[in-house]
Amino acid sequence: MDVFLDKIHKMHSIEHYRTGFIAYLESHTIVQEPKNLYEPVAYILGLGGKRLRPILTLMATEIFGADYKKALDAALAIEVFHNFSLVHDDIMDDAPLRRGNQTVHEKWDINTGILSGDVMLISAYRLFENYEGETFRDLAKLFGKTAIEVCEGQQYDVDFETRNDVGIPEYLKMIEYKTAVLVGAALKMGGIVAKASETDQNSIYEFGRNLGIAFQLKDDFLDAFGDPKTFGKQIGGDIIANKKTYLYLKALEQATEKQARELAHLFSIQPKEPESKVLMVQEIFTGSGVVESTQKAIQQYTQNAYDVLENLQISDAKKEALREFGDGLMSREV
Repeated sequence: MDVFLDKIHKMHSIEHYRTGFIAYLESHTIVQEPKNLYEPVAYILGLGGKRLRPILTLMATEIFGADYKKALDAALAIEVFHNFSLVHDDIMDDAPLRRGNQTVHEKWDINTGILSGDVMLISAYRLFENYEGETFRDLAKLFGKTAIEVCEGQQYDVDFETRNDVGIPEYLKMIEYKTAVLVGAALKMGGIVAKASETDQNSIYEFGRNLGIAFQLKDDFLDAFGDPKTFGKQIGGDIIANKKTYLYLKALEQATEKQARELAHLFSIQPKEPESKVLMVQEIFTGSGVVESTQKAIQQYTQNAYDVLENLQISDAKKEALREFGDGLMSREV
């Protein structure tokens, strides 16, 4: 991911943004009393990750001509909120690992995970207090809207686990809320801090939202057909967990009646040897033309993002840098 992120270097390098952000994060991650509340916060924020969302906030600030350092508090709010959502999602999923380490509720307990997550959410809101007047109002308003949408997306995801009538429009709405709106918000916050025009703020948001949907569809695809050496997760994890991804829903739409029946059956069982199930599902996905349909959808949402760039009042060089960023994101194999 870092290779294509570096292509957007027109202002500062991505590594410069990342290094500056991590230093700011570490200076604000102070363990205080009561330790059992704040140690888990420091723990989850210290587990790393690519810091993609805060980097987008800093980058957007400079794209619109302001010093990225002015956006450090907004970027930190996005990262703290993102990690809060991971702590609570891990509790809901009973997940043992996060980024190769114990999840907060496993390392401590569920009550600690809930309360530490709560304080992270509140701390994220408080970071906007460092901005004045209109900037504070606009950041807080966008953040509140986005936070509610992320929660709604998570609830849709939970609901879909027990439903057999999920449609593709519903699925797209779920990934938009659960994943894409936070990408859009990260970029728009940079525009707000830089005092870009409302039109430019909305355009950069739409760029991020569309790219976020394409990113999640690509993730669905790689989960089913990625290279295990580069993907970093178990191939077929969504299939084993009977997750109704875009590929599954599109297969039901395009498959023969026999294929659709077999697919529905495979997604209702948990065999002792899941590898054979993954292979059978992959065959149905391939045979029903889902590989091509998913690639087409990824390309369409990526193109939607690029079309929005034409409305941005920024230089052609900066538009091209954003396109290269999108190209790298969509051509990734990890």
